[in-house]
Amino acid sequence: MAAFLPIVSMQGKEISHYIFPEFVSGTILMKDGTKNQAFLNFNAATEEMVFKQNDQVLALADVTLNQIDTIFIEDRKFVVHEKKIMEVLRQSSSYTLFAQYKCRVIPPGKPAGYGGTSQTSASDSYSGWSQGGKMYELQLPDDFKVVPYTVYKLQKGSEIKNFTSMGQFGKYYKKKNNLFQDYVQQHKPDFNNQLAMAQLVAYMETNE
Repeated sequence: MAAFLPIVSMQGKEISHYIFPEFVSGTILMKDGTKNQAFLNFNAATEEMVFKQNDQVLALADVTLNQIDTIFIEDRKFVVHEKKIMEVLRQSSSYTLFAQYKCRVIPPGKPAGYGGTSQTSASDSYSGWSQGGKMYELQLPDDFKVVPYTVYKLQKGSEIKNFTSMGQFGKYYKKKNNLFQDYVQQHKPDFNNQLAMAQLVAYMETNE
């Protein structure tokens, strides 16, 4: 459940822009009930579910996303939510907690004046990287820096709240502040551990 834990290749290079260390056999359940088997992975740099076909890595097309019900990989479940593929961390009759996996990929610094370098964020260079295939390789070149992060989305009915820090969860549960602080102090949940955050939300939603 806890994606983005350090995944290290044989050469010792972290490959954290994918949430699985390799392509994994999964099942894509379509809305019409059809099931398709494929070797899948999720690319957090491009926010795409990708699959291997004839030694090529391809992304699921938008037209296909509209027809998908659920994607199952190992014991994890992914759905299309707000036109993005997200993992369902916890679901009950009253709420659903999603994880939206993202990352910032910082390319090598370009030469600048006085012997320095300047770096550009990933969003400025995705098109060039994707065309070169780099964003679809499990291991990026050593001079690329990858900074993964998770956006949690809590849905209750038609209301959806986004969380990018533990502090935002604290503000959301301010009416249960003592309960929240006691849980955090006792369990010390890691914001980057999706299982820990799912347990925190489940506790807050079922206790007064």
